[in-house]
Amino acid sequence: MYRQCAVSVMDNIADPDITFDEKGICNYYYEFQKAYAAGVHTGKEGAGMLAGIVEKIKQEGKNKPYDCIMGLSGGVDSTYVAYIAKQHGLRPLAVHFDNGWNSELAVKNIENIVQKLGIDLHTFVINWEEFRDLQIAYLKASVIDIEAITDHAIFATLYRLAGEKDIKYILSGTNIQTENTLPKSWIHPKSDHVNIKSIHKKYGTVPLKTFPFMNAKVKRYYVGVKGVTSISVLNYMEYNKAKVKETIQRELGWRDYGGKHYESVWTRFYQGYILPRKFKVDKRKAHLSDLIFSKQITKEVALQELAKPIYDEQVFKEDYEFVLKKLGFTRAEFEEIMDKPPVSHYAYDYEMSVDTRYPLLAPVKYIYRKIFPVKK
Repeated sequence: MYRQCAVSVMDNIADPDITFDEKGICNYYYEFQKAYAAGVHTGKEGAGMLAGIVEKIKQEGKNKPYDCIMGLSGGVDSTYVAYIAKQHGLRPLAVHFDNGWNSELAVKNIENIVQKLGIDLHTFVINWEEFRDLQIAYLKASVIDIEAITDHAIFATLYRLAGEKDIKYILSGTNIQTENTLPKSWIHPKSDHVNIKSIHKKYGTVPLKTFPFMNAKVKRYYVGVKGVTSISVLNYMEYNKAKVKETIQRELGWRDYGGKHYESVWTRFYQGYILPRKFKVDKRKAHLSDLIFSKQITKEVALQELAKPIYDEQVFKEDYEFVLKKLGFTRAEFEEIMDKPPVSHYAYDYEMSVDTRYPLLAPVKYIYRKIFPVKK
């Protein structure tokens, strides 16, 4: 039986983990409230905390070319992080991860951002043959989180560059107010290098010689030894999506893409076609629900948005032809993949914690971390 949250637009379509209380309110509402109370700091408190963080970053970055590093996709969140960084007098190195799917508008937005803010840009261009092969492998594997390979590579690239350039702080655009809600069944842990290698081993054909992998051991090195710390700066302020868009449009000449993360042609196609077509998932529900939870829109407005087509018909036709040509699929080959039933990421090898693999070592691990704590 179909059921929708009394507060948000989250429902039980393609979400086996959603629950409802006696008032009809779903678990995501309460999870958001808990995360907001613990992690969001607004007003004078947030400003004071952010000022302290900024001062710490400046002190650590003295006499260095950059005092922080950040990913820059050209989307709303990363653009605003760059804007906030410059407003606070920081000297960020912006890193753009080019996986071959940038829209022309994204390229133009990024050019405007770095030029108007006067910040340096490092563009990491992925080996296209390797990345294309990985994407095809994920499509053939029928797993849901095809974006995991991009997120994993971005994560690895930022930490490695920070370590190489002796930068201690990564400014992150992740935030609770607009992206806390996401069903677990719609995603897979981005850091799981084992799952990526397992899927590629079964379906890939091109050796992954240059793909930037990042495992837990490597991350512990950058965090524990090199002292690299990621900070979600947007959690220290009132983060209103509509107002932020107005600011970056006015100050940086930023232009809207029409959807969350639609700066990438692939992401637009993945969220607009692959997810609803193969997995019955409409990610707009999660994005809009966060805006409801943070009181930026009403449920009525969210329902009006969901009533609109998920994909502009003409844009879809152009993207469909472009994606198939770029990946080397015929229409029949691609639709055959779309018709295959979804497969869990856990049907392939995946990274397990030490506690899971070796439960008897858990007490030893606990004592070791007490004696030798990882630097935060």
